Amino acid sequence: MLSSARDTAHDADVVIVGAGLAGLSAAHRLTAAGVTVTVLEAAPYVGGRMTTGRLDGFRLDRTAQLLNTAFPELLRTPGLDALTLRPFTPGVLVHADGRNQRTGEPRHSKRAFTTARALATARAGGLDQARLGTALARLAALPAHRVLARPDRPTADTLTGRGLPTRTVEGFLRPLLESLLCDPDLTTSSRCADLVLRGYARGRLCLPEGGADAVPELLAALLPPGTVRTGVRAESACTTSVGTAGHGEFRCRSVVVATGARAAAELIPGLRMPGFHPVTVLHHTAAEPPLREASLIIAGGRRGPVAHTMVTSEIDPTRAPAGRALITSTVLGTAAGLPTADLDRAARAQLARVYGSDTTTWELLAAHHDPDAVPAMPAPHDVRRPVRLLSGLYVCGDHRDTSTVQGALFSGRRAALAVLRDLGIRAPHDSEELQAA
Repeated sequence: MLSSARDTAHDADVVIVGAGLAGLSAAHRLTAAGVTVTVLEAAPYVGGRMTTGRLDGFRLDRTAQLLNTAFPELLRTPGLDALTLRPFTPGVLVHADGRNQRTGEPRHSKRAFTTARALATARAGGLDQARLGTALARLAALPAHRVLARPDRPTADTLTGRGLPTRTVEGFLRPLLESLLCDPDLTTSSRCADLVLRGYARGRLCLPEGGADAVPELLAALLPPGTVRTGVRAESACTTSVGTAGHGEFRCRSVVVATGARAAAELIPGLRMPGFHPVTVLHHTAAEPPLREASLIIAGGRRGPVAHTMVTSEIDPTRAPAGRALITSTVLGTAAGLPTADLDRAARAQLARVYGSDTTTWELLAAHHDPDAVPAMPAPHDVRRPVRLLSGLYVCGDHRDTSTVQGALFSGRRAALAVLRDLGIRAPHDSEELQAA
C-alpha cells in the first residue's frame, strides 16, 4: 500500500530508493524474510518507466517494453501470479514487399518449444524455413548459462554466422532483434540478444492487462501498509541513511538504490552510467481497427520511423473505450528525437502502407519520448553486474542486468539476497534459484 510523504516514521532496516520494478521486487524479497523496509519514490506514483497515462478512457503506456511469458521472474516474483497477461498471436507479422507476412503459426502440439519449431513457416523458401526453425529450436533448448558462455560481440557482427540465408537474416532476424532490443544499430551484446531471442522462441510476447503500470501497482499493493512512500525525492544515500528534499533523513541498516541509471549515478558518485537507446511511443486512435488481430507488426524502420506497431485494443480491449481502436507504434534511434509534428506525419505515411489503411483521419492521442528509455548493453556486457557496492549499500535496476522487465525484476532479487546475506539472514531457496537462473 502507498502512504503519504507527510508521515513521520523514518526508521527501517532497509531503505530502498525507487519504486520501479527492481525496487519493488527487492522490497518483496526483504519483507518476506522479516526485514522492515521503506521504499521512497520521488514521483507521485510507482512504476518508474512502467507507467500508464489515462485519457478519455484510453490507457496509454509510456514504455515500449513488451513482456514475455518465458520471463522466469514473472512466475517467481511474489504477487505477480495475480497478473493477467494478454498474449499476442504467436509469431510476428513482418511488413515487406508491400504486405504483412507471418513468420510463424503455432501448431496444435504439446511438444516443448512449439513456437520455435512453428517459425519454420517463415517467408523464405522451403530449405530456408527449415533452417530458421531449426536454429530457433536449438536456441530455445539451450540453458541460459550456455548462452552466457558464448563469445560476446556486437549483435550486428553475428547475424551472418547463424547458418541462415541473407534474405532470412535481413527480412526477419535483424528487424525482429532491432525491435525487441530497441537498438536499431544492433550494437547490443550478442549474448544479451541471444537471451532475448531465446525467450522469444520459448514463450509468447504479451501485454499486462490494463496497462504497463498494472505490474508495479500490483507489487506495491501487496507490500505491508505504509511500505511505499511516494512524493519523496532522495538527495543523498550512504550505508545507514538516505537524505531527502524536504522530508528529513531516513535512518536504516542498509540502503538499496533502485532508480534508473542516471539517478543512481547522481546518488552514488563513481557509479558508471551506461549509454541509452532513445524511444518514442506514439498512440493513435481510429474509429475502426486497421487490423483485427492481436499481432505485433515489425515495420523495420527502413521506410519510415516506426520500428514496430500494433493495434493495442485488439490485444487488450481494456485499453480503449468501446467503439474506438488504439494503435501503438514505437520509434527508435535518431528518429525518436524528431519534433512530434514531423514524426507524426512521417509515421502516418508509413503506417498507411503497413496497415493498408487511410491514416489521415487518425487522432494522435500522445507521443511519449524518453531519451533514457533503454540502457545500452554493448559488447562485452556483464548481465550480472555487481549489486553489492559495499556492506550496507546496494544498487539494482535493468542497468545492472539485462535491459528488460526480466532484468529489472531479477536484479532486485539479487540485491535483496545480497542485503540478507550481509544482515546474516539465510535465504537458501533464493540462493538455489539464483544459481539456476
